[in-house]
Amino acid sequence: MDYKKVSRYVVLGILFFLPVTFLLMLYPATHNYTPLDIVNDSLADLEGFTSTSEEDIVLKDHITVLGFVGTNPMDNATSASNLKELVYDKFKGFKRFQIVLVAPVGTEDAVNQLKTEISSYEDLRFWHFVFGEPSEIKQLFASLKSEEPLEEDFSTNHVFIIDKDLNQRGRIDDRADNELKKNKPIYGLNSYDCIEVAEIKNKMSEDMRILFTEYRQKRKGEFNSDTRRANDLNSNDEKE
Repeated sequence: MDYKKVSRYVVLGILFFLPVTFLLMLYPATHNYTPLDIVNDSLADLEGFTSTSEEDIVLKDHITVLGFVGTNPMDNATSASNLKELVYDKFKGFKRFQIVLVAPVGTEDAVNQLKTEISSYEDLRFWHFVFGEPSEIKQLFASLKSEEPLEEDFSTNHVFIIDKDLNQRGRIDDRADNELKKNKPIYGLNSYDCIEVAEIKNKMSEDMRILFTEYRQKRKGEFNSDTRRANDLNSNDEKE
């Protein structure tokens, strides 16, 4: 028996069937993943806000990362840079994706400085700044679900994921595996801290990927919605 020839065929067989087996294992996961939770619905859109863009900037029909840079946008340069490098650069090729940062009217020059700081001559077509009066900014922020308050200068390091139907997305249950095993109380994740690089890389990027997968499956007619709303969970808690 030619053992060299047999060994060669065994190796070729392994090289061929191993990737196929791996893909078959992934296939069920693709179609049975848990959609990103709706933690808040019926958000306000951007009526009354202005922008320097030639197009109207709205949240409806877009997958949006929404943030607030306040009266001193350069104070939030670190947050904006993290957001660009870890989220925008990764997802800017996806259809209907945008980042929208809110600032008070009168900060246009400071916003341009921030934009120059983060652009590095790169494509920012899907990155928008909008401007509103303080009362409008407060009203928009109040329509969001957040544990972190808006600062006095109308800024926050936290950003929010908004889907095409003006629903705020996040995690109703953000407990880690060890917390689940210990049956720790449920806590959610409604916004993402751009100062915390690990949170943006490990949680927000994953949540964005899940949301894009949901819309891709909807276009293909393959989506089976098991998305839980926050009030559904609350109802279950009341029954227990």
